Amino acid sequence: MGAANVVPGVSGGTIALITGIFERLIDAIKSFNLKAAKLLFSFKFKEFAEHTDLYFLFALFSGVLAAVVTLAKLFDFLFINYPVYIWSYFFGLVLASVFFVGKTVTKWNWAVILTFIIGTSIAVFISILNPAKEDSGFLYLLLCGVVAICSMILPGLSGSFVLILMGNYQLVMIDSVNNRNFGILIPVGIGAVVGLIAFSHVLSWVFKRYRNETISLLTGFILGSVSILWPWQKAIYLKDYAGEVIIKKGKQVVEHYERFVPNSFDQQVVFAIIIAILGIATIWAVEKAAQKSE
Repeated sequence: MGAANVVPGVSGGTIALITGIFERLIDAIKSFNLKAAKLLFSFKFKEFAEHTDLYFLFALFSGVLAAVVTLAKLFDFLFINYPVYIWSYFFGLVLASVFFVGKTVTKWNWAVILTFIIGTSIAVFISILNPAKEDSGFLYLLLCGVVAICSMILPGLSGSFVLILMGNYQLVMIDSVNNRNFGILIPVGIGAVVGLIAFSHVLSWVFKRYRNETISLLTGFILGSVSILWPWQKAIYLKDYAGEVIIKKGKQVVEHYERFVPNSFDQQVVFAIIIAILGIATIWAVEKAAQKSE
């Protein structure tokens, strides 16, 4: 999940869904309720850990943190020097995810097919939207926190990408983080915490009662997000009000990518196809490992 979150357009939720821990993750997050608070403040740490599935969350997010720390520089190097190949790998990875997630649907009917189409349409629509204007209003910042965190947990949707669409990526992730502007960060953080806990309850309820429809909707999200990972694309950089490209930590901030089709079947195309197949094989291996572990 950590490795997936490092890559623009790839959701850690997709990996959670493939490996079979998605529902457990949602249930663990939603367990942070009044009962959990009472156990914690009563110093009943063992009961608190059992109630919140704390050891699972600790193991999971330790792995996420380790992957982010160790892979961020590697992926940064690959994106700069071999962009087509790294996009190809994750294109194959996410494309294969559509099959492996979709096959967990136990029964396909008109409702399941409809939710799949809706999920695909929503993800495609989001991927082609133009960014909104920046808004520093308190309520809008709360909404940004809610929407961004919900997008991060949903397979196929990128939280950072959604913030760009809402017009507040520069304000939240660049200006406020670099300048420690808590007037911006606090409402976003409140929205993220409240949104994550509230959304986990809704998602858990829906998942248990409409499992096939929920999985088909999430599969649609993943399929619709595949276009974001098309290997041949040109970076369009985020600019400020004066039209200057925004620099964060010495690097240009990417707003979105313009995709194109290569005009010749050369060595790069052949290698890209092979690497995409490796991405498909990776998901197959992860799926098999998850089945064996289960």
